[in-house]
Amino acid sequence: MPLDKSKINQKEINDNKDHINSPTKYLNFCFYKVDPKWRWLNDIGKDEAAKEFSSLIDIANTKMKVRTYSTIGIRKESDFMLWSISDSIEKIQVLASKVYTTVLGKYIDTSEVYLSASRPSIYSSKITPSFMEDDEPLKYNIVYPFIKSREWYLLPFEKRSEMMKEHISVAKKFPQIRLNTSYSFGMGDQDFMLAFETDNLMDFQDLIMKLRETQVNRYVVKDTPMIVCVHKKILDVIKSLG
Repeated sequence: MPLDKSKINQKEINDNKDHINSPTKYLNFCFYKVDPKWRWLNDIGKDEAAKEFSSLIDIANTKMKVRTYSTIGIRKESDFMLWSISDSIEKIQVLASKVYTTVLGKYIDTSEVYLSASRPSIYSSKITPSFMEDDEPLKYNIVYPFIKSREWYLLPFEKRSEMMKEHISVAKKFPQIRLNTSYSFGMGDQDFMLAFETDNLMDFQDLIMKLRETQVNRYVVKDTPMIVCVHKKILDVIKSLG
């Protein structure tokens, strides 16, 4: 039976409208470094502090989405990361403030903070970031800021679109990797925040090596620091701090 192209096109239009009309989400990637004095606390004190902090994350998850990751031993400037996804900046601020009122909060300092927001892609209506879904987090999340040159934005849209099609086609060859692209224009020093989720780091490395060969790479100014984050429950994260 032949396909009705008009129905297919209408479905694409409707899907695009749903994507465009979806509410804005604000993303906050907050990295923390732990003071060595934390390790001198007695075990009972650390256990109680861990339970207090875990309770805070549980409460925060009733108002927004908070994912917890360990970066200990991977980056010298941070030990763990909280990834908050919310419908308002204020909720993110409330959590950040309450973090410092906890016992653990007295022993940590912020090392990196990145802010961004969701926005429909102008190059493909079929791209839906994973953070907009209710999927369970994958084992690894590679987070990094991304800056393109001013020359890129001065190119005709048709030329940019053509290069992005090549870029997107490469990413489609790695369906096991979830791409989370969010936009920082006017909110941070970077243009975008990228967060790739995967269960296999070598798959991600293969993807990045392929993306380096695309035409878009000519216009990349900066895509560092690349921070590998390991998804763990917050109690396990705190336990690993020593």
